[in-house]
Amino acid sequence: MDIIWIIVGAICLLVGLAGCFLPALPGPPLSYVGMILLHLTDKVQFTATQLIVWAILVIIVQVLDYLTPLIGTKYSGGSKWGNRGCIAGTVIGIFLFPPWGIIFGPLVGAVIGELLGGKLTHEALKAGLGAFVGFLLGVILKVSLCGYFVVVFISALF
Repeated sequence: MDIIWIIVGAICLLVGLAGCFLPALPGPPLSYVGMILLHLTDKVQFTATQLIVWAILVIIVQVLDYLTPLIGTKYSGGSKWGNRGCIAGTVIGIFLFPPWGIIFGPLVGAVIGELLGGKLTHEALKAGLGAFVGFLLGVILKVSLCGYFVVVFISALF
């Protein structure tokens, strides 16, 4: 049975890593499930502290993944219009234009929102770029956490 848990756990880790880039898959939670499955085997036992800290990290990274485009918009000079546009662009992009919509939706939404709010084109583009940089930061955070899980998984087995 341990071999099955290890194989399914490894699949969860790989799918979770892919989920860092594909919007339909929740990357870090899937990778965490892979770690839990490895923990269920007789070969590896993680401490309760490790499992709790990893769960907290997964929650933080998931929340930040949705907030970093908004934060990027705000700190690049965006207004409420830009933030609302960023949210709308993210939602519309996820459902209507996957996978490119999740990448460029926050940028386009922030730009359109700022333009509707009366900002000049260069100011709107700056806010959109901030949303895009925030999105990239979210991806980097997810890949870092999932990559860490992969390294721990492999090193725990060998």
